Amino acid sequence: MSQAAACHVLSAGFSFHRKPFHMSQSEGIKNYLLRLQTEGRSRALIDGVISPVESGDLMLFAPNDPYYLIIDKESYPVGKPRIESGDYHIFCGGEWVEEWWSRTSRPSRISIPLSDGFLGLFRQLVLEQRRLSDFSPEISGCYLQILCMEIDRIISDKPAISPKSYLASRMKQYVEEHAAFPFRLEDVAAHVDISVSRAVHLFKDSFGTSIVKYVNDVRLEMARERITFSPMPLEHVAETCGFANYTYFHRIFRNRFGMSPKEFRVFSRERI
Repeated sequence: MSQAAACHVLSAGFSFHRKPFHMSQSEGIKNYLLRLQTEGRSRALIDGVISPVESGDLMLFAPNDPYYLIIDKESYPVGKPRIESGDYHIFCGGEWVEEWWSRTSRPSRISIPLSDGFLGLFRQLVLEQRRLSDFSPEISGCYLQILCMEIDRIISDKPAISPKSYLASRMKQYVEEHAAFPFRLEDVAAHVDISVSRAVHLFKDSFGTSIVKYVNDVRLEMARERITFSPMPLEHVAETCGFANYTYFHRIFRNRFGMSPKEFRVFSRERI
């Protein structure tokens, strides 16, 4: 049987709601559904209970599962109650999906850090389904298989963590993915919908270091690698690693590695 016949992507889309939205299918949905909350909040029927769904929650539904989705005004740490809910949704089926689903028992809802790589799989599926020409069911099927296997890897690698450490992990991941670009503490806190003061204390309690120090550590490791293996000027290294000015970069680089960026380049290339 062909790859496309074994693994169907029936529908793939992204929705963003700023108005109330309710969906009810008490008789059950017809296909498998993967729904990832990417922004804001919603509520859904999960294991028989209407439950809050937060950004980063992935929900898994099988054919004949009842489906209730409610999007109304929600309270956030900053500002008035508002409607703000974004999600990717993939309806799928086929023998491969059925075999994957029955392979193991999975939670109906999984909290997942929203990495660019994981989001990229959903995004690519949506883009592939929207193609007006050269659409390939086989390519969509392959992306879906990768997504399903990535879900299983996340489940197997995911430790049992508290809500606080989950927020801290999401902030840590945000720092790692955005270290090459300028950002503020407010951006890190907003990523998980908490105040700056709470973000600072939560990160420190979870990882034993400040957000600012961790940002610099990640950027310095990036800079060390680029100084060693790329020919780009040192000022350009500092800029592409997220440092606002070379003087500051030079100072903390020397403090970390015991020599200036220029001395480190000479030293590292002598050892290669």
